[in-house]
Amino acid sequence: MPRPDLSQFYPLTIAVLTVSDSRNADNDSSGDLLCQLLQTAGHQVAERTLLPNNKYQIRAVLSQWIASDTVQVVLLNGGTGFAAGNCSVEAITPLLDDTVPGFGELFRQLSFNELGSAALQSGALAGLANGTLLFAMPGSGGACTLAMQQLILPQLDGRTGPCNFVAHIKNSPSQRCGA
Repeated sequence: MPRPDLSQFYPLTIAVLTVSDSRNADNDSSGDLLCQLLQTAGHQVAERTLLPNNKYQIRAVLSQWIASDTVQVVLLNGGTGFAAGNCSVEAITPLLDDTVPGFGELFRQLSFNELGSAALQSGALAGLANGTLLFAMPGSGGACTLAMQQLILPQLDGRTGPCNFVAHIKNSPSQRCGA
């Protein structure tokens, strides 16, 4: 198999899910932000959905995206905090084949610099399911910006070395880690 060109950007097909009991399509600013950041980076937003904190509805939508041949990455914002009713972590966890513990750990570390000990209450997580990469982050604009700029977008770029997640997702033109 020929080696992929690691100096090239590969646009990915990404779905965005906002989980909230208070937001709607008109005021989903974090969902808007995620879509804007993805498109600015050169990725394609395949689908966008807003759901309430209902783990079964969340699992149903995620399961469709995971089974899809086209959705390569899912970004979920909202419902990850340590608060009554939040259920994103519980909805996602059983669907994952592999977890990426470093995402949550690094997100909380970076959040600590801004929030102090409140960062402990973040359930940010990531993992792979059927070759689909899932990232779950808090729903605030600041949290989404932090996660996207410092952690997610660099890992969705095949040029990032020595490793990136592009090599691990389905239908990826870059199937190697490093050079």
